[in-house]
Amino acid sequence: MIQVSETAKKRVISLMEDEGFDATKDYVRVGVKSGGCSGLSYELKFDDKIGETDKVFEDNNVRIIVEKKSFLYLAGTVLEYSGGLNGKGFIFNNPNAQRTCGCGESFSL
Repeated sequence: MIQVSETAKKRVISLMEDEGFDATKDYVRVGVKSGGCSGLSYELKFDDKIGETDKVFEDNNVRIIVEKKSFLYLAGTVLEYSGGLNGKGFIFNNPNAQRTCGCGESFSL
């Protein structure tokens, strides 16, 4: 399962509305791909379709889909959002990551 903090929820809903998605019926697609300075990087986008190999979750009124292969890397992750002085953006607090890069956008196992 992937959890969504209150601050991330507010930002997700706002961005979904800005891009023409409806948070009550559309999804946040969270994934992992090869790349980044630590080997694997996070993907975050909006989607209105569920694939055959997708796992579906809902936390804090945010509907999340994760492709089965990515879920192995993301189980237990908490999606957070920081708007502080050090920059704005989504933060993946991933208990599976053994090492992360300085920007927090990539990790390794």
